[in-house]
Amino acid sequence: HVDNAVPDIDDLRDVALAAIAAAEDLDALEQARVTFLGRKGELAAIQKTMGSLDDAGRRELGAKINAFKDEVGAALADRQAALEDAALAARFEAERLDLSLPPRRVPPGRPHILTQVLHEIVDVFVGMGYRVAEGPEVESGVFNFDLLNIDADHPARQEMDTIYISADDDIVLRTHTSPVQARVMLSQPVPIAVCVPGRVYRNDTVDATHSPVFTQVEGLVVDRGITMADLRGTLLAFAQGLFGPDVDVRLRPSMFPFTEPSAEVDVSCTFCAGDGSACRVCKGTGWIEILGAGMVDPNVLEFCGHDPDEVSGFAFGIGVERVAMLRHDIADIRHLFEDDVRFLHAF
Repeated sequence: HVDNAVPDIDDLRDVALAAIAAAEDLDALEQARVTFLGRKGELAAIQKTMGSLDDAGRRELGAKINAFKDEVGAALADRQAALEDAALAARFEAERLDLSLPPRRVPPGRPHILTQVLHEIVDVFVGMGYRVAEGPEVESGVFNFDLLNIDADHPARQEMDTIYISADDDIVLRTHTSPVQARVMLSQPVPIAVCVPGRVYRNDTVDATHSPVFTQVEGLVVDRGITMADLRGTLLAFAQGLFGPDVDVRLRPSMFPFTEPSAEVDVSCTFCAGDGSACRVCKGTGWIEILGAGMVDPNVLEFCGHDPDEVSGFAFGIGVERVAMLRHDIADIRHLFEDDVRFLHAF
């Protein structure tokens, strides 16, 4: 501390430089700055004496004050830089990582439940000799409807069911994977055996059993002499490959524009004994509907460049979300899309 009596400014400079050099941290350095250069500091007290000096004395003292400010200010800046560097070095030392230590165990990731089921379905058909085919998700009405025997006035073409990208150009988000069937038949000769996995879109409201985006696996076989018996045998092999060797299938008459005859396909329920007892999955019927299928309509074969008098074929479409929900007893389809880690960890 400097005495209240006005000291010689050269002595004050020596005291200030010593205090700055002795500051061990930034707080102490700031205190030194305030003591010597602050508005109420020691230098300010000396400046107040200038009024009592003559012109020559004021000039001499003014020069010393400026020199004091320059020298002490430079010392403050140098000491601040040194203290900041020391603080940073200390922080680096405290936070240093030992890279030789083994890392914490990171649990391995795994595919989403839908991806798992999709791969299982595709693997079953690849094992039966099918080839995987893909096509665009933004599709023209020609492939999505016309070539599949879906007339211009069919309800499926209305905006209440279909999401149009451009209504004028008849461009839609595909409503099924069946357009890939048309693309394959137009580009390949028989025999044809393909499975088509992919996302499809419908203008549906989200609820426990509906989603505007879902996943299908389409199947198509075209060759000479293909019959409904081949379709049933294929679907039985698929069901047993996916659900187990004791599963049976049942075909019920139905109607689809691109197959004739058409059928809804059920598998026997593996969640109950099939004896009519209460079962939340099959409602006690012993059967669960999983897909639609049928023989390729002769019009579709002809539209796609194949003679229906020479070749025949069958097609089917499987909803991957439905299979996943049935296999794992999932009551709400929204669980499959909400990315709740607690739900996903169960699979």
